[in-house]
Amino acid sequence: MNEYRICIIEDDLIMGEALSVRFELEDYQCDWFKTGTSAIQAFGNIKYDVVICDIQLPDINGEELFKRLKATEANLPHFIFTTGYGTIDRAVRLLKLGAQDYLTKPLDIHALLKSVRTLCTRAQCTVTRETMLGISSAMRNIESLLPRIAKNPTSVLITGESGVGKERLARALRSQYDPDQKLPFVTVNCGALSESLLEAELFGYNKGAFTGALREKRGLFELADGGTLFLDEVGEMSPAMQVKLLRAIQERQIIRVGAETPINIDIRLICATHQDLKQMVELGKFREDLYYRIHVIHLHIPPLRERKEDILWLAERLLADWNTGNSDPHTLPKHVEQALLNYPWPGNIRELKHCLERACILSQQTELNTELLFDGIPTPLMETENAAESLSAYIQACERKYISNCLQGNEGRISDTAAALGISRKNLWEKMKKLAL
Repeated sequence: MNEYRICIIEDDLIMGEALSVRFELEDYQCDWFKTGTSAIQAFGNIKYDVVICDIQLPDINGEELFKRLKATEANLPHFIFTTGYGTIDRAVRLLKLGAQDYLTKPLDIHALLKSVRTLCTRAQCTVTRETMLGISSAMRNIESLLPRIAKNPTSVLITGESGVGKERLARALRSQYDPDQKLPFVTVNCGALSESLLEAELFGYNKGAFTGALREKRGLFELADGGTLFLDEVGEMSPAMQVKLLRAIQERQIIRVGAETPINIDIRLICATHQDLKQMVELGKFREDLYYRIHVIHLHIPPLRERKEDILWLAERLLADWNTGNSDPHTLPKHVEQALLNYPWPGNIRELKHCLERACILSQQTELNTELLFDGIPTPLMETENAAESLSAYIQACERKYISNCLQGNEGRISDTAAALGISRKNLWEKMKKLAL
């Protein structure tokens, strides 16, 4: 029998016995409790790895049981809730509280076993408000992979639309293998620099290497030595720079501009892009050999509109950060929360943050409203009037308004607007042309 111990809290005799027998057959140590009170008493004496808890218990609601344990136990085991009366609101509420999964009856035993195995084998790591990526299943699945990825210094490629939080994910991975943050973590946006500037930034240069090189400068590869180099928007690299990057990765050496002596480097490489690199390879725009060098581990972050559970969770976090130190904290009424859930968020988390920031600055009341949040964008509360409009057309209209507002805020400066949007100048020009801006 393995060392993992499962706690089952289930008042249904048939269900409880079936689960306990199945887990014992799967070689788990298993304790079955028919009431919440008896389970709470056992928690003080026994350490469990996973708890499978029914919501409707005879003596105490499963949600209340979880809250009570959170208030008294320093390190709770992973919780999976089960119920025959599942609702999305309750699932989101439990996930916000810290539960790992929520399954409705009749249970899919294979899905339950898979979830239990994942949670039992997950490396012990401290998940805090700062390191948690989200409460959606997509983000929790990514989060569960990070401890395993961190054990091996292999290249990681993070993909996803602009603003989904690719750098945040890179930093979350870094916190797994460098929790004290003593090792360097160096970032660069490859789309924000010209080819010559990017080469000098990445590899450094010797004094006199070119006009204006008045002193020797270490490149980002050298600065990241022993730590992590995060290359954002790697798909924006020119073909010539792709060759130089490939050589540096393969040989673990770089040569400064204007120098001849190679310098050994030892880095962990994390790359990110909003583009489809595989398609770019097929079109001849990205080197196939470089693609396979950086595509060892692939983590894809879905857009915010595909993980709606995260929208209100993120909004609450961002609002709490804004309210810190303010005497009149802002809140989100129910109808505004619903509008946030209905909106497609073409700018993803970055747009959500900007919308909340604008509303907090301009609002004269503690409760925020949709007019300030969406700043003239047709709000999702009016979606019944536009039911015939396709989703892609609606998203395009929202994206056009969002970019237009950002351009106005930066007085039409392309570089500043691209930086604010987290995309390259080239990508911004393409979007402006497509959206007729």
